[in-house]
Amino acid sequence: MEVKMESSWKKHLIDEFGKEYFQKLTQFVKDEYVSKVIYPPPKFIFRAFEMCPFGNVKVVILGQDPYHGKGQANGLCFSVSEHIALPPSLKNICKEIESDLQITTEKSGNLDRWAQQGVLLLNATLTVEHGKAGSHQKKGWEEFTDRIVDLLSEKKSNLVFLLWGRYAQEKGARINASRHLVLKAAHPSPFSAYSGFFGCKHFSQANEYLEKHGEKPVKWQ
Repeated sequence: MEVKMESSWKKHLIDEFGKEYFQKLTQFVKDEYVSKVIYPPPKFIFRAFEMCPFGNVKVVILGQDPYHGKGQANGLCFSVSEHIALPPSLKNICKEIESDLQITTEKSGNLDRWAQQGVLLLNATLTVEHGKAGSHQKKGWEEFTDRIVDLLSEKKSNLVFLLWGRYAQEKGARINASRHLVLKAAHPSPFSAYSGFFGCKHFSQANEYLEKHGEKPVKWQ
């Protein structure tokens, strides 16, 4: 598995690639791509880092797994490739943005436009088997992405972390809340969005915090 990653991320993570768990993870992922249908396409595994260099990160959204349907996953959590229908969770995210900021969001579910503004869209697990949610969990990805969260928490200041749902909140427990803004709400899934995601106003709060600390607000359209 080629670790194609923007140079600033690679600099921070170079020691991680040599660790035993990562070597085992690399072999597992290689074997899976050979024998099964795995998402996202190999070139997109580390795309979140390509799209959002370490120095550009302002906001972090933590997801769980890539989408496991054909053509959906593009390497950014909650995002889908162009011309793919918006999944339910992303539809609800757009509804909350429109309600919170009184704007109209774009119809495209490709969230490159957020990543290019400094929003790191990070899944805890970066690959998944077709039709099998969670199939690549506990293979080493979580350890790798925990290291990402630690680096951001330790090396940067005044980031906004958006933690939706129990899984993201447990993973985000390691964040230094005295250095960053940590916002928590229910997951935007239809099963839980009405239990605290709708009305959370995370997008306006994130922008207010960024502006307060001298950063440009994110255009969430």
